[in-house]
Amino acid sequence: MADGLAFTPVRELASLIRDGGVSPVELTEQCLARLDEFGPAYNSLVTLTSERALETARRAESELAAGRDPGPLAGIPWGAKDLLATSGGIPTSWGAAPFSEQQFGHDATVVTRLESAGAPLAGKLAMIELAGGMGYHQPNASFTGPPRNPWDKERWTGGSSSGSGAAVAAGLVPFAIGSETWGSILSPSNNCGLSGLRPTYGRVSRHGAMALCWTLDKLGPLCLTSDDCGIVLEAIAGPDPSDPTTYAQPFIYDADYDPGRKFRLGVLKDATEEAQDAVKTNFEAALDALSDYADVEEIEFPDLPYAQVTRTILMVESASAFEDFIAEGGPAGLTAPEDHHGPYARTAILASDYIKALRLRGVIAREVDGVMSGYDAIAAPTSLTTATPIDQQFRRTLAGPGDIIGAVGNGCGLPSVSVPSGFDADGMPTGIQFMSRAYDENLCLAIGRQYQEMTDWHTRHPADLT
Repeated sequence: MADGLAFTPVRELASLIRDGGVSPVELTEQCLARLDEFGPAYNSLVTLTSERALETARRAESELAAGRDPGPLAGIPWGAKDLLATSGGIPTSWGAAPFSEQQFGHDATVVTRLESAGAPLAGKLAMIELAGGMGYHQPNASFTGPPRNPWDKERWTGGSSSGSGAAVAAGLVPFAIGSETWGSILSPSNNCGLSGLRPTYGRVSRHGAMALCWTLDKLGPLCLTSDDCGIVLEAIAGPDPSDPTTYAQPFIYDADYDPGRKFRLGVLKDATEEAQDAVKTNFEAALDALSDYADVEEIEFPDLPYAQVTRTILMVESASAFEDFIAEGGPAGLTAPEDHHGPYARTAILASDYIKALRLRGVIAREVDGVMSGYDAIAAPTSLTTATPIDQQFRRTLAGPGDIIGAVGNGCGLPSVSVPSGFDADGMPTGIQFMSRAYDENLCLAIGRQYQEMTDWHTRHPADLT
């Protein structure tokens, strides 16, 4: 995009399009050129979808010219994590060499809904192979190479939605769709200085998305602002007969949501105990900045095996999802060495342990909801660290025993929005997340929006895009 539009939020782009300041075709062409130029440098692009994008852009332009308004996303390009099925001969690689030429004859529901809203699909974006389901523990676990962080190309973007994070942070697309099973939307949002939303489980249809873990997988947006996340969520959310796990009610984004009182935020005791100094400092500063708008209280969750339960479910369901692939020796063709053997251990978990984990998840959901019922959201650092070097194994803070928020949020399917909260001494972003009760996306988005109205971290972007 032209320099003045490269980091323009969705709402502002929509206004420009309707005022005639930029046309959908022009904006799409600029995005495609930017993806083509910078995407390979950040290992963020798998497939440029130029023809399809321009067709959607022309259609949106015609609709607008005829006085019909397809919605706020009309003419605004986006990128899809490459686990979303796309028809028309466009490959869907799942980030893995054995599937690099894989094609489908249908589109994922999310793709269909965004294109129906007039949003051109500009590219399929890189991801960790099989969404990390084979047990990877270093960034070079994708056949397209490790996605590089636009804030520092020698750092990683984080999570399996790593290409989505890189593309939005570099201003290649205004927003992207990622997926989260445990940390894969929030982690790249933290590392790349973005706003990312993990919706409630079942809020967004997963039809046409690669299945990693049926009872944990969620699709959501990575954007520049909390407000943008709400706009995109409204377009992709809602019931879908092709995905029986979807919630029956539609989601209507309320950009003016106001509880009519101060927000009530809970903070887990020792939430920053293992955090890097900058993460702790920025988290405390963020809570202080919100003090005029939120009452903050320290809380504790009951002593339950949150991480162990969520991890057991993840490992068993991922092994089942790729049962045939594993049995046929497919992991030998994956990129990360640890992924050659990691999935086999998962097949050895006892069925009784899986059933016990499912039963305990019910207990956890009930107990956690009881605590959260007194609060609008739980605030926490999005990650305990900033982005790690691209050439080393990462600390497993997002899947470690100390990540109670991650285990609870994903195990119970709760919505959470991450927004930028500052930088460390090396200029790497940190994030704060606000996790609400199930189906309370408007509430956590409102808190994120309030914080961003008071701070300018989300308006800062990488300077050197080469």
